Amino acid sequence: MRLTNTLSGYQRRWLMPDMTAGLIVAALITPQAMAYALLAGMPAQAGLYAALLPVLAYALLGSSPILAVGPVAVISLMTFEALHNMAMPGSTEYLSMASALALLTGLWLLLFFLIDLGRWTTFISHSVISAFTSATAILIVVSQLKYITGIPVPGGNSLWQTAILFISNSEQWQPDALSVALAALLLLSVWQWLLPKMTARLPQSLSSLLNKSGPLAAVVAGIIIVQTTAPDIATIGELPAGLPALTLPILSLEQWQTLLPAAAVIALLGYLSSLSAAAALAPAPDTGSVTAAPQRLHSNQELLALGTANLAAAFSQAFPVAGGFGRSVVNRAAGARTQLASIITVVLVALVCLFASRLFMDLPYAVLAVIIVSAVIPLISFRDAIQAWRFQKSDGLVWLVTFTAVLAAGAVDGILLGMVMSLVLYLRRSSEPHIAEIGRVGNSDHFRNVKRHQVTTSEQVLMIRIDENLYFANGQYLEDVIRQRLQRGGHIRHVVLVGSAINHIDFSGFETLQHLLRELRKQHIQLHLAEVKGPVMDQLGKTNLLEELAPGQVFFTASEALRTLADR
Repeated sequence: MRLTNTLSGYQRRWLMPDMTAGLIVAALITPQAMAYALLAGMPAQAGLYAALLPVLAYALLGSSPILAVGPVAVISLMTFEALHNMAMPGSTEYLSMASALALLTGLWLLLFFLIDLGRWTTFISHSVISAFTSATAILIVVSQLKYITGIPVPGGNSLWQTAILFISNSEQWQPDALSVALAALLLLSVWQWLLPKMTARLPQSLSSLLNKSGPLAAVVAGIIIVQTTAPDIATIGELPAGLPALTLPILSLEQWQTLLPAAAVIALLGYLSSLSAAAALAPAPDTGSVTAAPQRLHSNQELLALGTANLAAAFSQAFPVAGGFGRSVVNRAAGARTQLASIITVVLVALVCLFASRLFMDLPYAVLAVIIVSAVIPLISFRDAIQAWRFQKSDGLVWLVTFTAVLAAGAVDGILLGMVMSLVLYLRRSSEPHIAEIGRVGNSDHFRNVKRHQVTTSEQVLMIRIDENLYFANGQYLEDVIRQRLQRGGHIRHVVLVGSAINHIDFSGFETLQHLLRELRKQHIQLHLAEVKGPVMDQLGKTNLLEELAPGQVFFTASEALRTLADR
């Protein structure tokens, strides 16, 4: 494993695209980072700190040449939800807990790396992730209404309580805050619609810089409004100049234990969302010269890189970070070829921390809230729910339950419920797998379900295929199906269990075969096996089942089994 993919095999022609992309992403991440810090209950400078050492750590260790790591909306909201009941947002204790949460998130990711969890990239269903993303986006939008309206609604209320508070106190909405927010929203909308048309004939690097600078333009406009009209509106105040001091968060043992579950969930979601973004934007192997240096994505190395990035966040007074899809899209569109673009972004953000912190003292919270809202609105989508329901109602139900649970109970508890429900439904499906009685198709060696095809069978041979691994959850069901088939009568003397779809048998599955063998013998019926895969035979070879099976046989194919037993 290489320590870095940034400078290995670097080509001089990549330097200018990387510098351009680094400048553009820096212009985007500076206001976004401060906005996401606000969402996490942190001071604005914590967002800038999260765009320094964590970004540098990933740039040195990550396998994706264009993934842009840093503060992201969903992880920021989950940080707030994990901490707001433990300490006052913005307090010294809260800041220490946020750093501790990043530390635990990094340690979880490193643990996943050590156990090679990078190979398991789909253990959370798409329905759960989609529902969680949409519901969390709604929570984020609602959480920013207090800055847009100027009503000081305390955090931690449920969605319904917050909505009722805003509606019932509509007469207290502050006109200045609302006006600034609407102006920022209008500016971002017009910028996104108009700038691409106006800059179409400009050089691509300059066009990309202007098109993606809408949030920065909103920040500048908000500061100008405050300085020229002095509205009655909250601003972030002067940021402390300089780079973050490296410190280790110190908490009580009880506080560390309380943060462990939330950190595990944040680690999982941060990894999966980062990996999804990196995979979606990865250049094709044969087109590396078009958008990025040709680079294979290593899922397990991503765990190491993201874990190290979160440890860097913990020691630099920041909060958990992950790969941002939106910024990664911008990074790629701006021409980034390697992670050198992210290193350039780090340098530019560091210069902001050192020399430009006073420039943001008149930045209204309302503008940062609008930046957050405009970034997460596209995440709200019900298309996946409709498609999942049409395809398989259980998947649609998982989407609905996860979506509702996140809105009602919060991001962490909601996604945990969705994951549990998804697992329960999977176990239910696999506990009653598709089991077919099969027969020969014509004179061929192909066998199909007797209920779906015209096939040839034998009165004395019952051939059963189970389309699932044989394990503790479905062994009894297999026995029940065979028993019901035998009770329909006939002159069956042989039962052949076709294992073409069985990849694994656990100890309970082995006991099922033993019990089935003995029960059939009591009825003077012999059990046989066919098309058993090598790994499964290796498992059975460690037991005495094959000896007990005699005079039953293990046939290489179902065709051989039917031909041999029918002739008898």
